[in-house]
Amino acid sequence: MEKKKRRFGDRKDGRRVRTMSPMSYVIPYIMRTRNDAQNFFAVSMDITETDKFLHDLRRQGYKNISILHVIMAAYIRTVATRPGVNRFCSGQKIFHRNTIEINMAVKKEMSLEAPDTMVKVRFEPEDTIFDVYEKFNSVVQEATADNSNTNFDKTAAALVKLPGLLFRFAVDVLYFLDYFGWLPQMLLDVSPFHGSMIITSMGSLGIPPIYHHLYNFGNLPVFISYGQKYHKNIMNADGDVEKRTFIDLKVVVDERICDGFYYASAFKLIKKYVTSPTLLKTAPETIIEDID
Repeated sequence: MEKKKRRFGDRKDGRRVRTMSPMSYVIPYIMRTRNDAQNFFAVSMDITETDKFLHDLRRQGYKNISILHVIMAAYIRTVATRPGVNRFCSGQKIFHRNTIEINMAVKKEMSLEAPDTMVKVRFEPEDTIFDVYEKFNSVVQEATADNSNTNFDKTAAALVKLPGLLFRFAVDVLYFLDYFGWLPQMLLDVSPFHGSMIITSMGSLGIPPIYHHLYNFGNLPVFISYGQKYHKNIMNADGDVEKRTFIDLKVVVDERICDGFYYASAFKLIKKYVTSPTLLKTAPETIIEDID
């Protein structure tokens, strides 16, 4: 898609949305923080066919492809035609993000003592499930390699060396800069608090998904948590009982970026793509630009 020219009032990471309804301009001044504006949504998805799809891909050589890649690809595909979910609220104004960036906390290894790090992966609206697999795995492998030290790790290590009061002052300065869109690009590139969406897998921990709060710092508008797979007996259209595989998602969203009808439309698309992942094997036929 053609990159739009930056205008006065735009930010490094997004362009100002100027043609929203009057109510949409008022709400960010009433709900000043993401904690004020967060809504909660839960959905169960039948992933029986998705499981078969992933099994076939693993046999074809995509060794560790999982439901995580499908959920991310489904979200990216939804953004391609529902670009409003890729907006964010900052400085009491609504912006459309210039990129699609998904953040995730990962452990260097699966042990209690292993440190966490954050990864941020940039995607394009035309990315397929195969693009998502390659891009995400490449970043994660680099972040979890032996003796790896990501840019996020380096930035965090520099900040925690500050004395407590100076650290707090530094964070206040970052809040101030972020409010006006003045954060340096290098910080935006590593910040886990800036991005299209953040996702966490509770299934890998063997527990159900949680409702995870949104962060007031930064501009992440969506937090998705998903749990472990489980089976349920369902009566089909013929009246026969069959065993199906399900997964639960819990989502927390910033209600200021788009209305409930728009969100509902987007969630239906995400569910469609997660439960019918063959649609993600090819690029979308149409990509819709957000309003100006």
